[in-house]
Amino acid sequence: MANNSYSGVKNSVAEPNHDGEFGCSLKELRSLMELRGAEGLHKIQESYGDVNGLCNRLKTSPVDGLSGQPADIEKRKVAFGQNFIPPKKPKTFLQLVWEALQDVTLIILEVAAIVSLGLSFYKPPDSENKNCGDAAGGAGDEGEAEAGWIEGAAILLSVVCVVLVTAFNDWSKEKQFRGLQSRIEQEQKFTVVRGGQVIPIPVAEIVVGDVAQIKYGDLLPADGVLIQGNDLKIDESSLTGESDHVKKSMEKDPLLLSGTHVMEGSGKMLVTAVGVNSQTGIIFTLLGAGEDDEDEEEKEKKKEKERKKEKKNKKQDGSVENRKKAKAQDGAAVEMQPLNSDEGAEGDEKRKSNLPKKEKSVLQGKLTKLAVQIGKAGLVMSAITVIILVVLFVVNTFWIQKRPWEKECTPIYIQFFVKFFIIGVTVLVVAVPEGLPLAVTISLAYSVKKMMKDNNLVRHLDACETMGNATAICSDKTGTLTMNRMTVVQVFIADKHYKKVPEPDVIPASTMDLLILGISVNCAYTTKIMSPEKEGGLNRQVGNKTECALLGFTMDLKKDYDAIRNEIPEEKLYKVYTFNSVRKSMSTVLKNADGSYRMFSKGASEILLKKCYKILTATGEAKVFRPRDRDDMVKRVIEPMASEGLRTICLAYRDFPASEGEPDWDNESEILSRLTCVCIVGIEDPVRPEVPDAIRKCQRAGITVRMVTGDNLNTARAIATKCGILQPGDDFLCMEGKEFNRRIRNEKGEIEQERIDKIWPKLRVLARSSPTDKHTLVKGIIDSTVTERRQVVAVTGDGTNDGPALKKADVGFAMGIAGTDVAKEASDIILTDDNFSSIVKAVMWGRNVYDSISKFLQFQLTVNVVAVIVAFTGACITQDSPLKAVQMLWVNLIMDTFASLALATEPPTESLLLRKPYGRNKPLISRTMMKNILGHAVYQLVIIFTLLFAGEKMFDIDNGRYAPLHAPPSEHYTIVFNTFVMMQLFNEINARKIHGERNVFEGIFNNLIFCSIVFGTFAIQIVIVQFGGKPFSCVGLSIEQWLWCILLGFGCLLWGQIISSIPTSRLKFLKTAGHGTQKEEIPDEELEELDDLEEIDHAERELRRGQILWFRGLNRIQTQIRVVNAFRSSLSPYEGLEKPESRTSIHNFMTHPEFRIEDSEPHIPLIDDTDAEDDAPIKRNATPTPPPPPSPNQNNNAVDSGIHLFLDPSKQATPSAPGSPMHSLETSL
Repeated sequence: MANNSYSGVKNSVAEPNHDGEFGCSLKELRSLMELRGAEGLHKIQESYGDVNGLCNRLKTSPVDGLSGQPADIEKRKVAFGQNFIPPKKPKTFLQLVWEALQDVTLIILEVAAIVSLGLSFYKPPDSENKNCGDAAGGAGDEGEAEAGWIEGAAILLSVVCVVLVTAFNDWSKEKQFRGLQSRIEQEQKFTVVRGGQVIPIPVAEIVVGDVAQIKYGDLLPADGVLIQGNDLKIDESSLTGESDHVKKSMEKDPLLLSGTHVMEGSGKMLVTAVGVNSQTGIIFTLLGAGEDDEDEEEKEKKKEKERKKEKKNKKQDGSVENRKKAKAQDGAAVEMQPLNSDEGAEGDEKRKSNLPKKEKSVLQGKLTKLAVQIGKAGLVMSAITVIILVVLFVVNTFWIQKRPWEKECTPIYIQFFVKFFIIGVTVLVVAVPEGLPLAVTISLAYSVKKMMKDNNLVRHLDACETMGNATAICSDKTGTLTMNRMTVVQVFIADKHYKKVPEPDVIPASTMDLLILGISVNCAYTTKIMSPEKEGGLNRQVGNKTECALLGFTMDLKKDYDAIRNEIPEEKLYKVYTFNSVRKSMSTVLKNADGSYRMFSKGASEILLKKCYKILTATGEAKVFRPRDRDDMVKRVIEPMASEGLRTICLAYRDFPASEGEPDWDNESEILSRLTCVCIVGIEDPVRPEVPDAIRKCQRAGITVRMVTGDNLNTARAIATKCGILQPGDDFLCMEGKEFNRRIRNEKGEIEQERIDKIWPKLRVLARSSPTDKHTLVKGIIDSTVTERRQVVAVTGDGTNDGPALKKADVGFAMGIAGTDVAKEASDIILTDDNFSSIVKAVMWGRNVYDSISKFLQFQLTVNVVAVIVAFTGACITQDSPLKAVQMLWVNLIMDTFASLALATEPPTESLLLRKPYGRNKPLISRTMMKNILGHAVYQLVIIFTLLFAGEKMFDIDNGRYAPLHAPPSEHYTIVFNTFVMMQLFNEINARKIHGERNVFEGIFNNLIFCSIVFGTFAIQIVIVQFGGKPFSCVGLSIEQWLWCILLGFGCLLWGQIISSIPTSRLKFLKTAGHGTQKEEIPDEELEELDDLEEIDHAERELRRGQILWFRGLNRIQTQIRVVNAFRSSLSPYEGLEKPESRTSIHNFMTHPEFRIEDSEPHIPLIDDTDAEDDAPIKRNATPTPPPPPSPNQNNNAVDSGIHLFLDPSKQATPSAPGSPMHSLETSL
């Protein structure tokens, strides 16, 4: 198999001269790592003798690791490559510009501008002498006709501006995101042994030959061979897709692969392949360089491209094929998934994890819907405008003036029509709020950047906004609510309960030796207590905090655990049963010189005491320990400790005499019994000082905090009371995982939602819970329908076992310091300081995003309403829009791009936490906002129409109405335009408050961006009016006229005060707008389908509304045809009709998980055969297409037959992003 490595991958060609230096080449190592299980073991024995032989070849020591000299490390990097996978190239600025140009309105504008340009250059031969009708005056004098091209050019120029701004925004967002990614990557460290010292190094620094320590919860950063392992189990689902955990041991299967997760146990591995040569690296290379987990689009497409590439590169092609064959023979699934694939940690998670992770954020759903609605209205308005203009012109010219259509006049008429068309397009441009997506992006990007300062590292943008809607937080106790600095404060040892750590001399020597030896060897060797970094500081606790407490206890007893560890290194431990969430205990076996064994155990006291049958007394002798003694002990010792918030841990041991021979180590229940209890310790983890305050804030903000912990009930209750989760006198529930499970399951042991609904509203503390309980609780709260709003749940977690719950939650918080890689991978936000109060900050930012968008909407819609009505009525009455195309584009630029910047960057205030969460169905535009929008629109329209129809008399200037085609700009229209912009500027200040507050200036100087944008816009406006001239259709104004414009604009602020005095409750007629798609709006039959899916993706539905409508049309026709057919085929008359639950809309094709590509009968629903269910004897109108073979590739979303209708969401890789099949679906249909 050695020939199966490809020579095509860059920096993987081993240079021949290095082969001599190390005893094995890159090729050999790679082919070794491609083997699985026993084969790999066989190969190692055959080629190297054993693992130590491999270490010698790689010039490394299994105990001391590499020397760590830079020269040696460098050599290894050259010979075997570096441990990093080159990222995918970002989109270039030009690509982003090209994408921005795809916008439909912009394309319409470009076409209009180009036509207008072309016509302005075309001189008809003798049109001057013919009078071609003076509908709006013929062409003006010569000089003016010359300037006809300016309007076209100006439109093109403004289009360029809009495109550049959009592209620049996208580009900076991309850049920020990359910065974030690299920050996450740099923070990842891994422990290796170098020069006999255990040191953490960045993952990218790991080289072949390093000896790495691996433990529970690690994500393996490179491929390697196990040197020494205790009870190691690995989740290889990210590579093989098999969800069962794989046992790794020196004897059976020593090969460890990068990108897999350690689910339990610990050990050491020798690194054999890094970067692009590791198993994950190879797959990434196949996928066309590393993928961002955001843009992980259809892998299928990538594979297609890849195959094409391989065709070019013949040499590579053969080897890739071989590799694939070899893989298939090895029984590993050929279908590989990249590192970030959302494989669930548990079997039942697997099914869910392939669904799109969460619905598009609620906010985006509402916005898309709103934007589509506004866009449609705008389209209608602009169409009507154009039609009215054209009709008026035609009637006027050919009917009233009785003109014949002169051939020479055609170009001039066309010029008129183009002008009308441009006016229509302008109305459309102003109506379509393309600033909405921009505002969301800016607001989110800004929040994410600022949240970094508040210790929130956001991995998924929309998580930040979802957090604002959160109604429940399920928090871990250890490390989040508490400091995670454990110390032993009470002990029960030698028949006595000490309230503080006793002096060493009161404990019998034999007991003491057992205690110290037991703690030293039965704590992971990766856990240790280091001297403080600063003088006089606290000792640093490294590794598992509970174990640190025990090691600290040995130091308090004036003993040295390190001496024992040096005497008994990790290699000498005979067997280790590592801690996992099922055992809830950890045991280590030592083999004595005489062949007998001694096992030390530690674990949760309630669990371990049940396995004890003796206990050490004050003399150091063991006496019998009966069940009733145990109950007595629980009452006397354990409960008092727990009620003070201490975690109780039992330390015990057991001797296996040599005479009985070797015990059966695999029979755990037998091994872990007949123990002798040494002592019980009470470990305290103090509550973080800032937590009670943070929890109070949450409760005031309408967020329920629940504590889910693995600790016992009393400890949990004590801490919950200290934090303020439980107030004295409340009737809230605190229960244990067992009790919870008993209550939520029916007789058959199935979980019932109704039963969960009876519990969760009152539940505040869930103790002794397993990871599945946490997941069940989160899922139960999310799926619950008891409250009128669906609950939005945030979950914090740090352990590998929290993965499923973090993934299920609406927002998953992982701990940055204590969290394992698995937890971080599953989370949306990483708390870099592990502190609960950072979650409150996240809530604040989330709500702020929501408010920023609403502020922007309030401003934007006022402008839209006014501009559209002005353009529309003006055009209809005066046959020319008072606001010219270029002016409209400028207004559009202010109100879209600049306003979104100004209003989306308002910093959050504490007052955001004083209101209840909005909930998912709260409309974006509340009644108060609607009142503001309509109120201000009325004021602005009154002013503008007054100026338009009476302005010339008020200011004593020429009338600008009914100007000829290329007339020079008039003062009159300039004043209209200027006043309009001034009103927008002042209204922008009004828009800063959306809940009807009086003081709109409050905190305005905290937002520099806002101030600079308002002043900047003002300055540019002065320049445009005074020097804009022909392109902007402006004339310079006098100071007096300017003051009038500004005064009229300032009127907006005064008017705003009047509006806010009117109580909203009086205005019953006001409607809200911008709801999320509510359940009632979705037809029932669709809902039934949707129940199968986790969530309803509103934005997708909205985008597809159009398609759905015409499918419905098709469907209606189909149904009619079917009725006819049904009668023809004399079946029962209803046979052909749609059953209510069958698919009524295309949406359901996509959301119906029962459609599997691997259906036993590959029956493809065609557009006109929606009934995949009732396979009636006669297939109605089914076009006979041969069914394509079931595709072997799991993630194949669209069947390869060009019918993109057949999607299988249960296998969908990522939520549909532009360019994914969902979109191709829209286009292809």
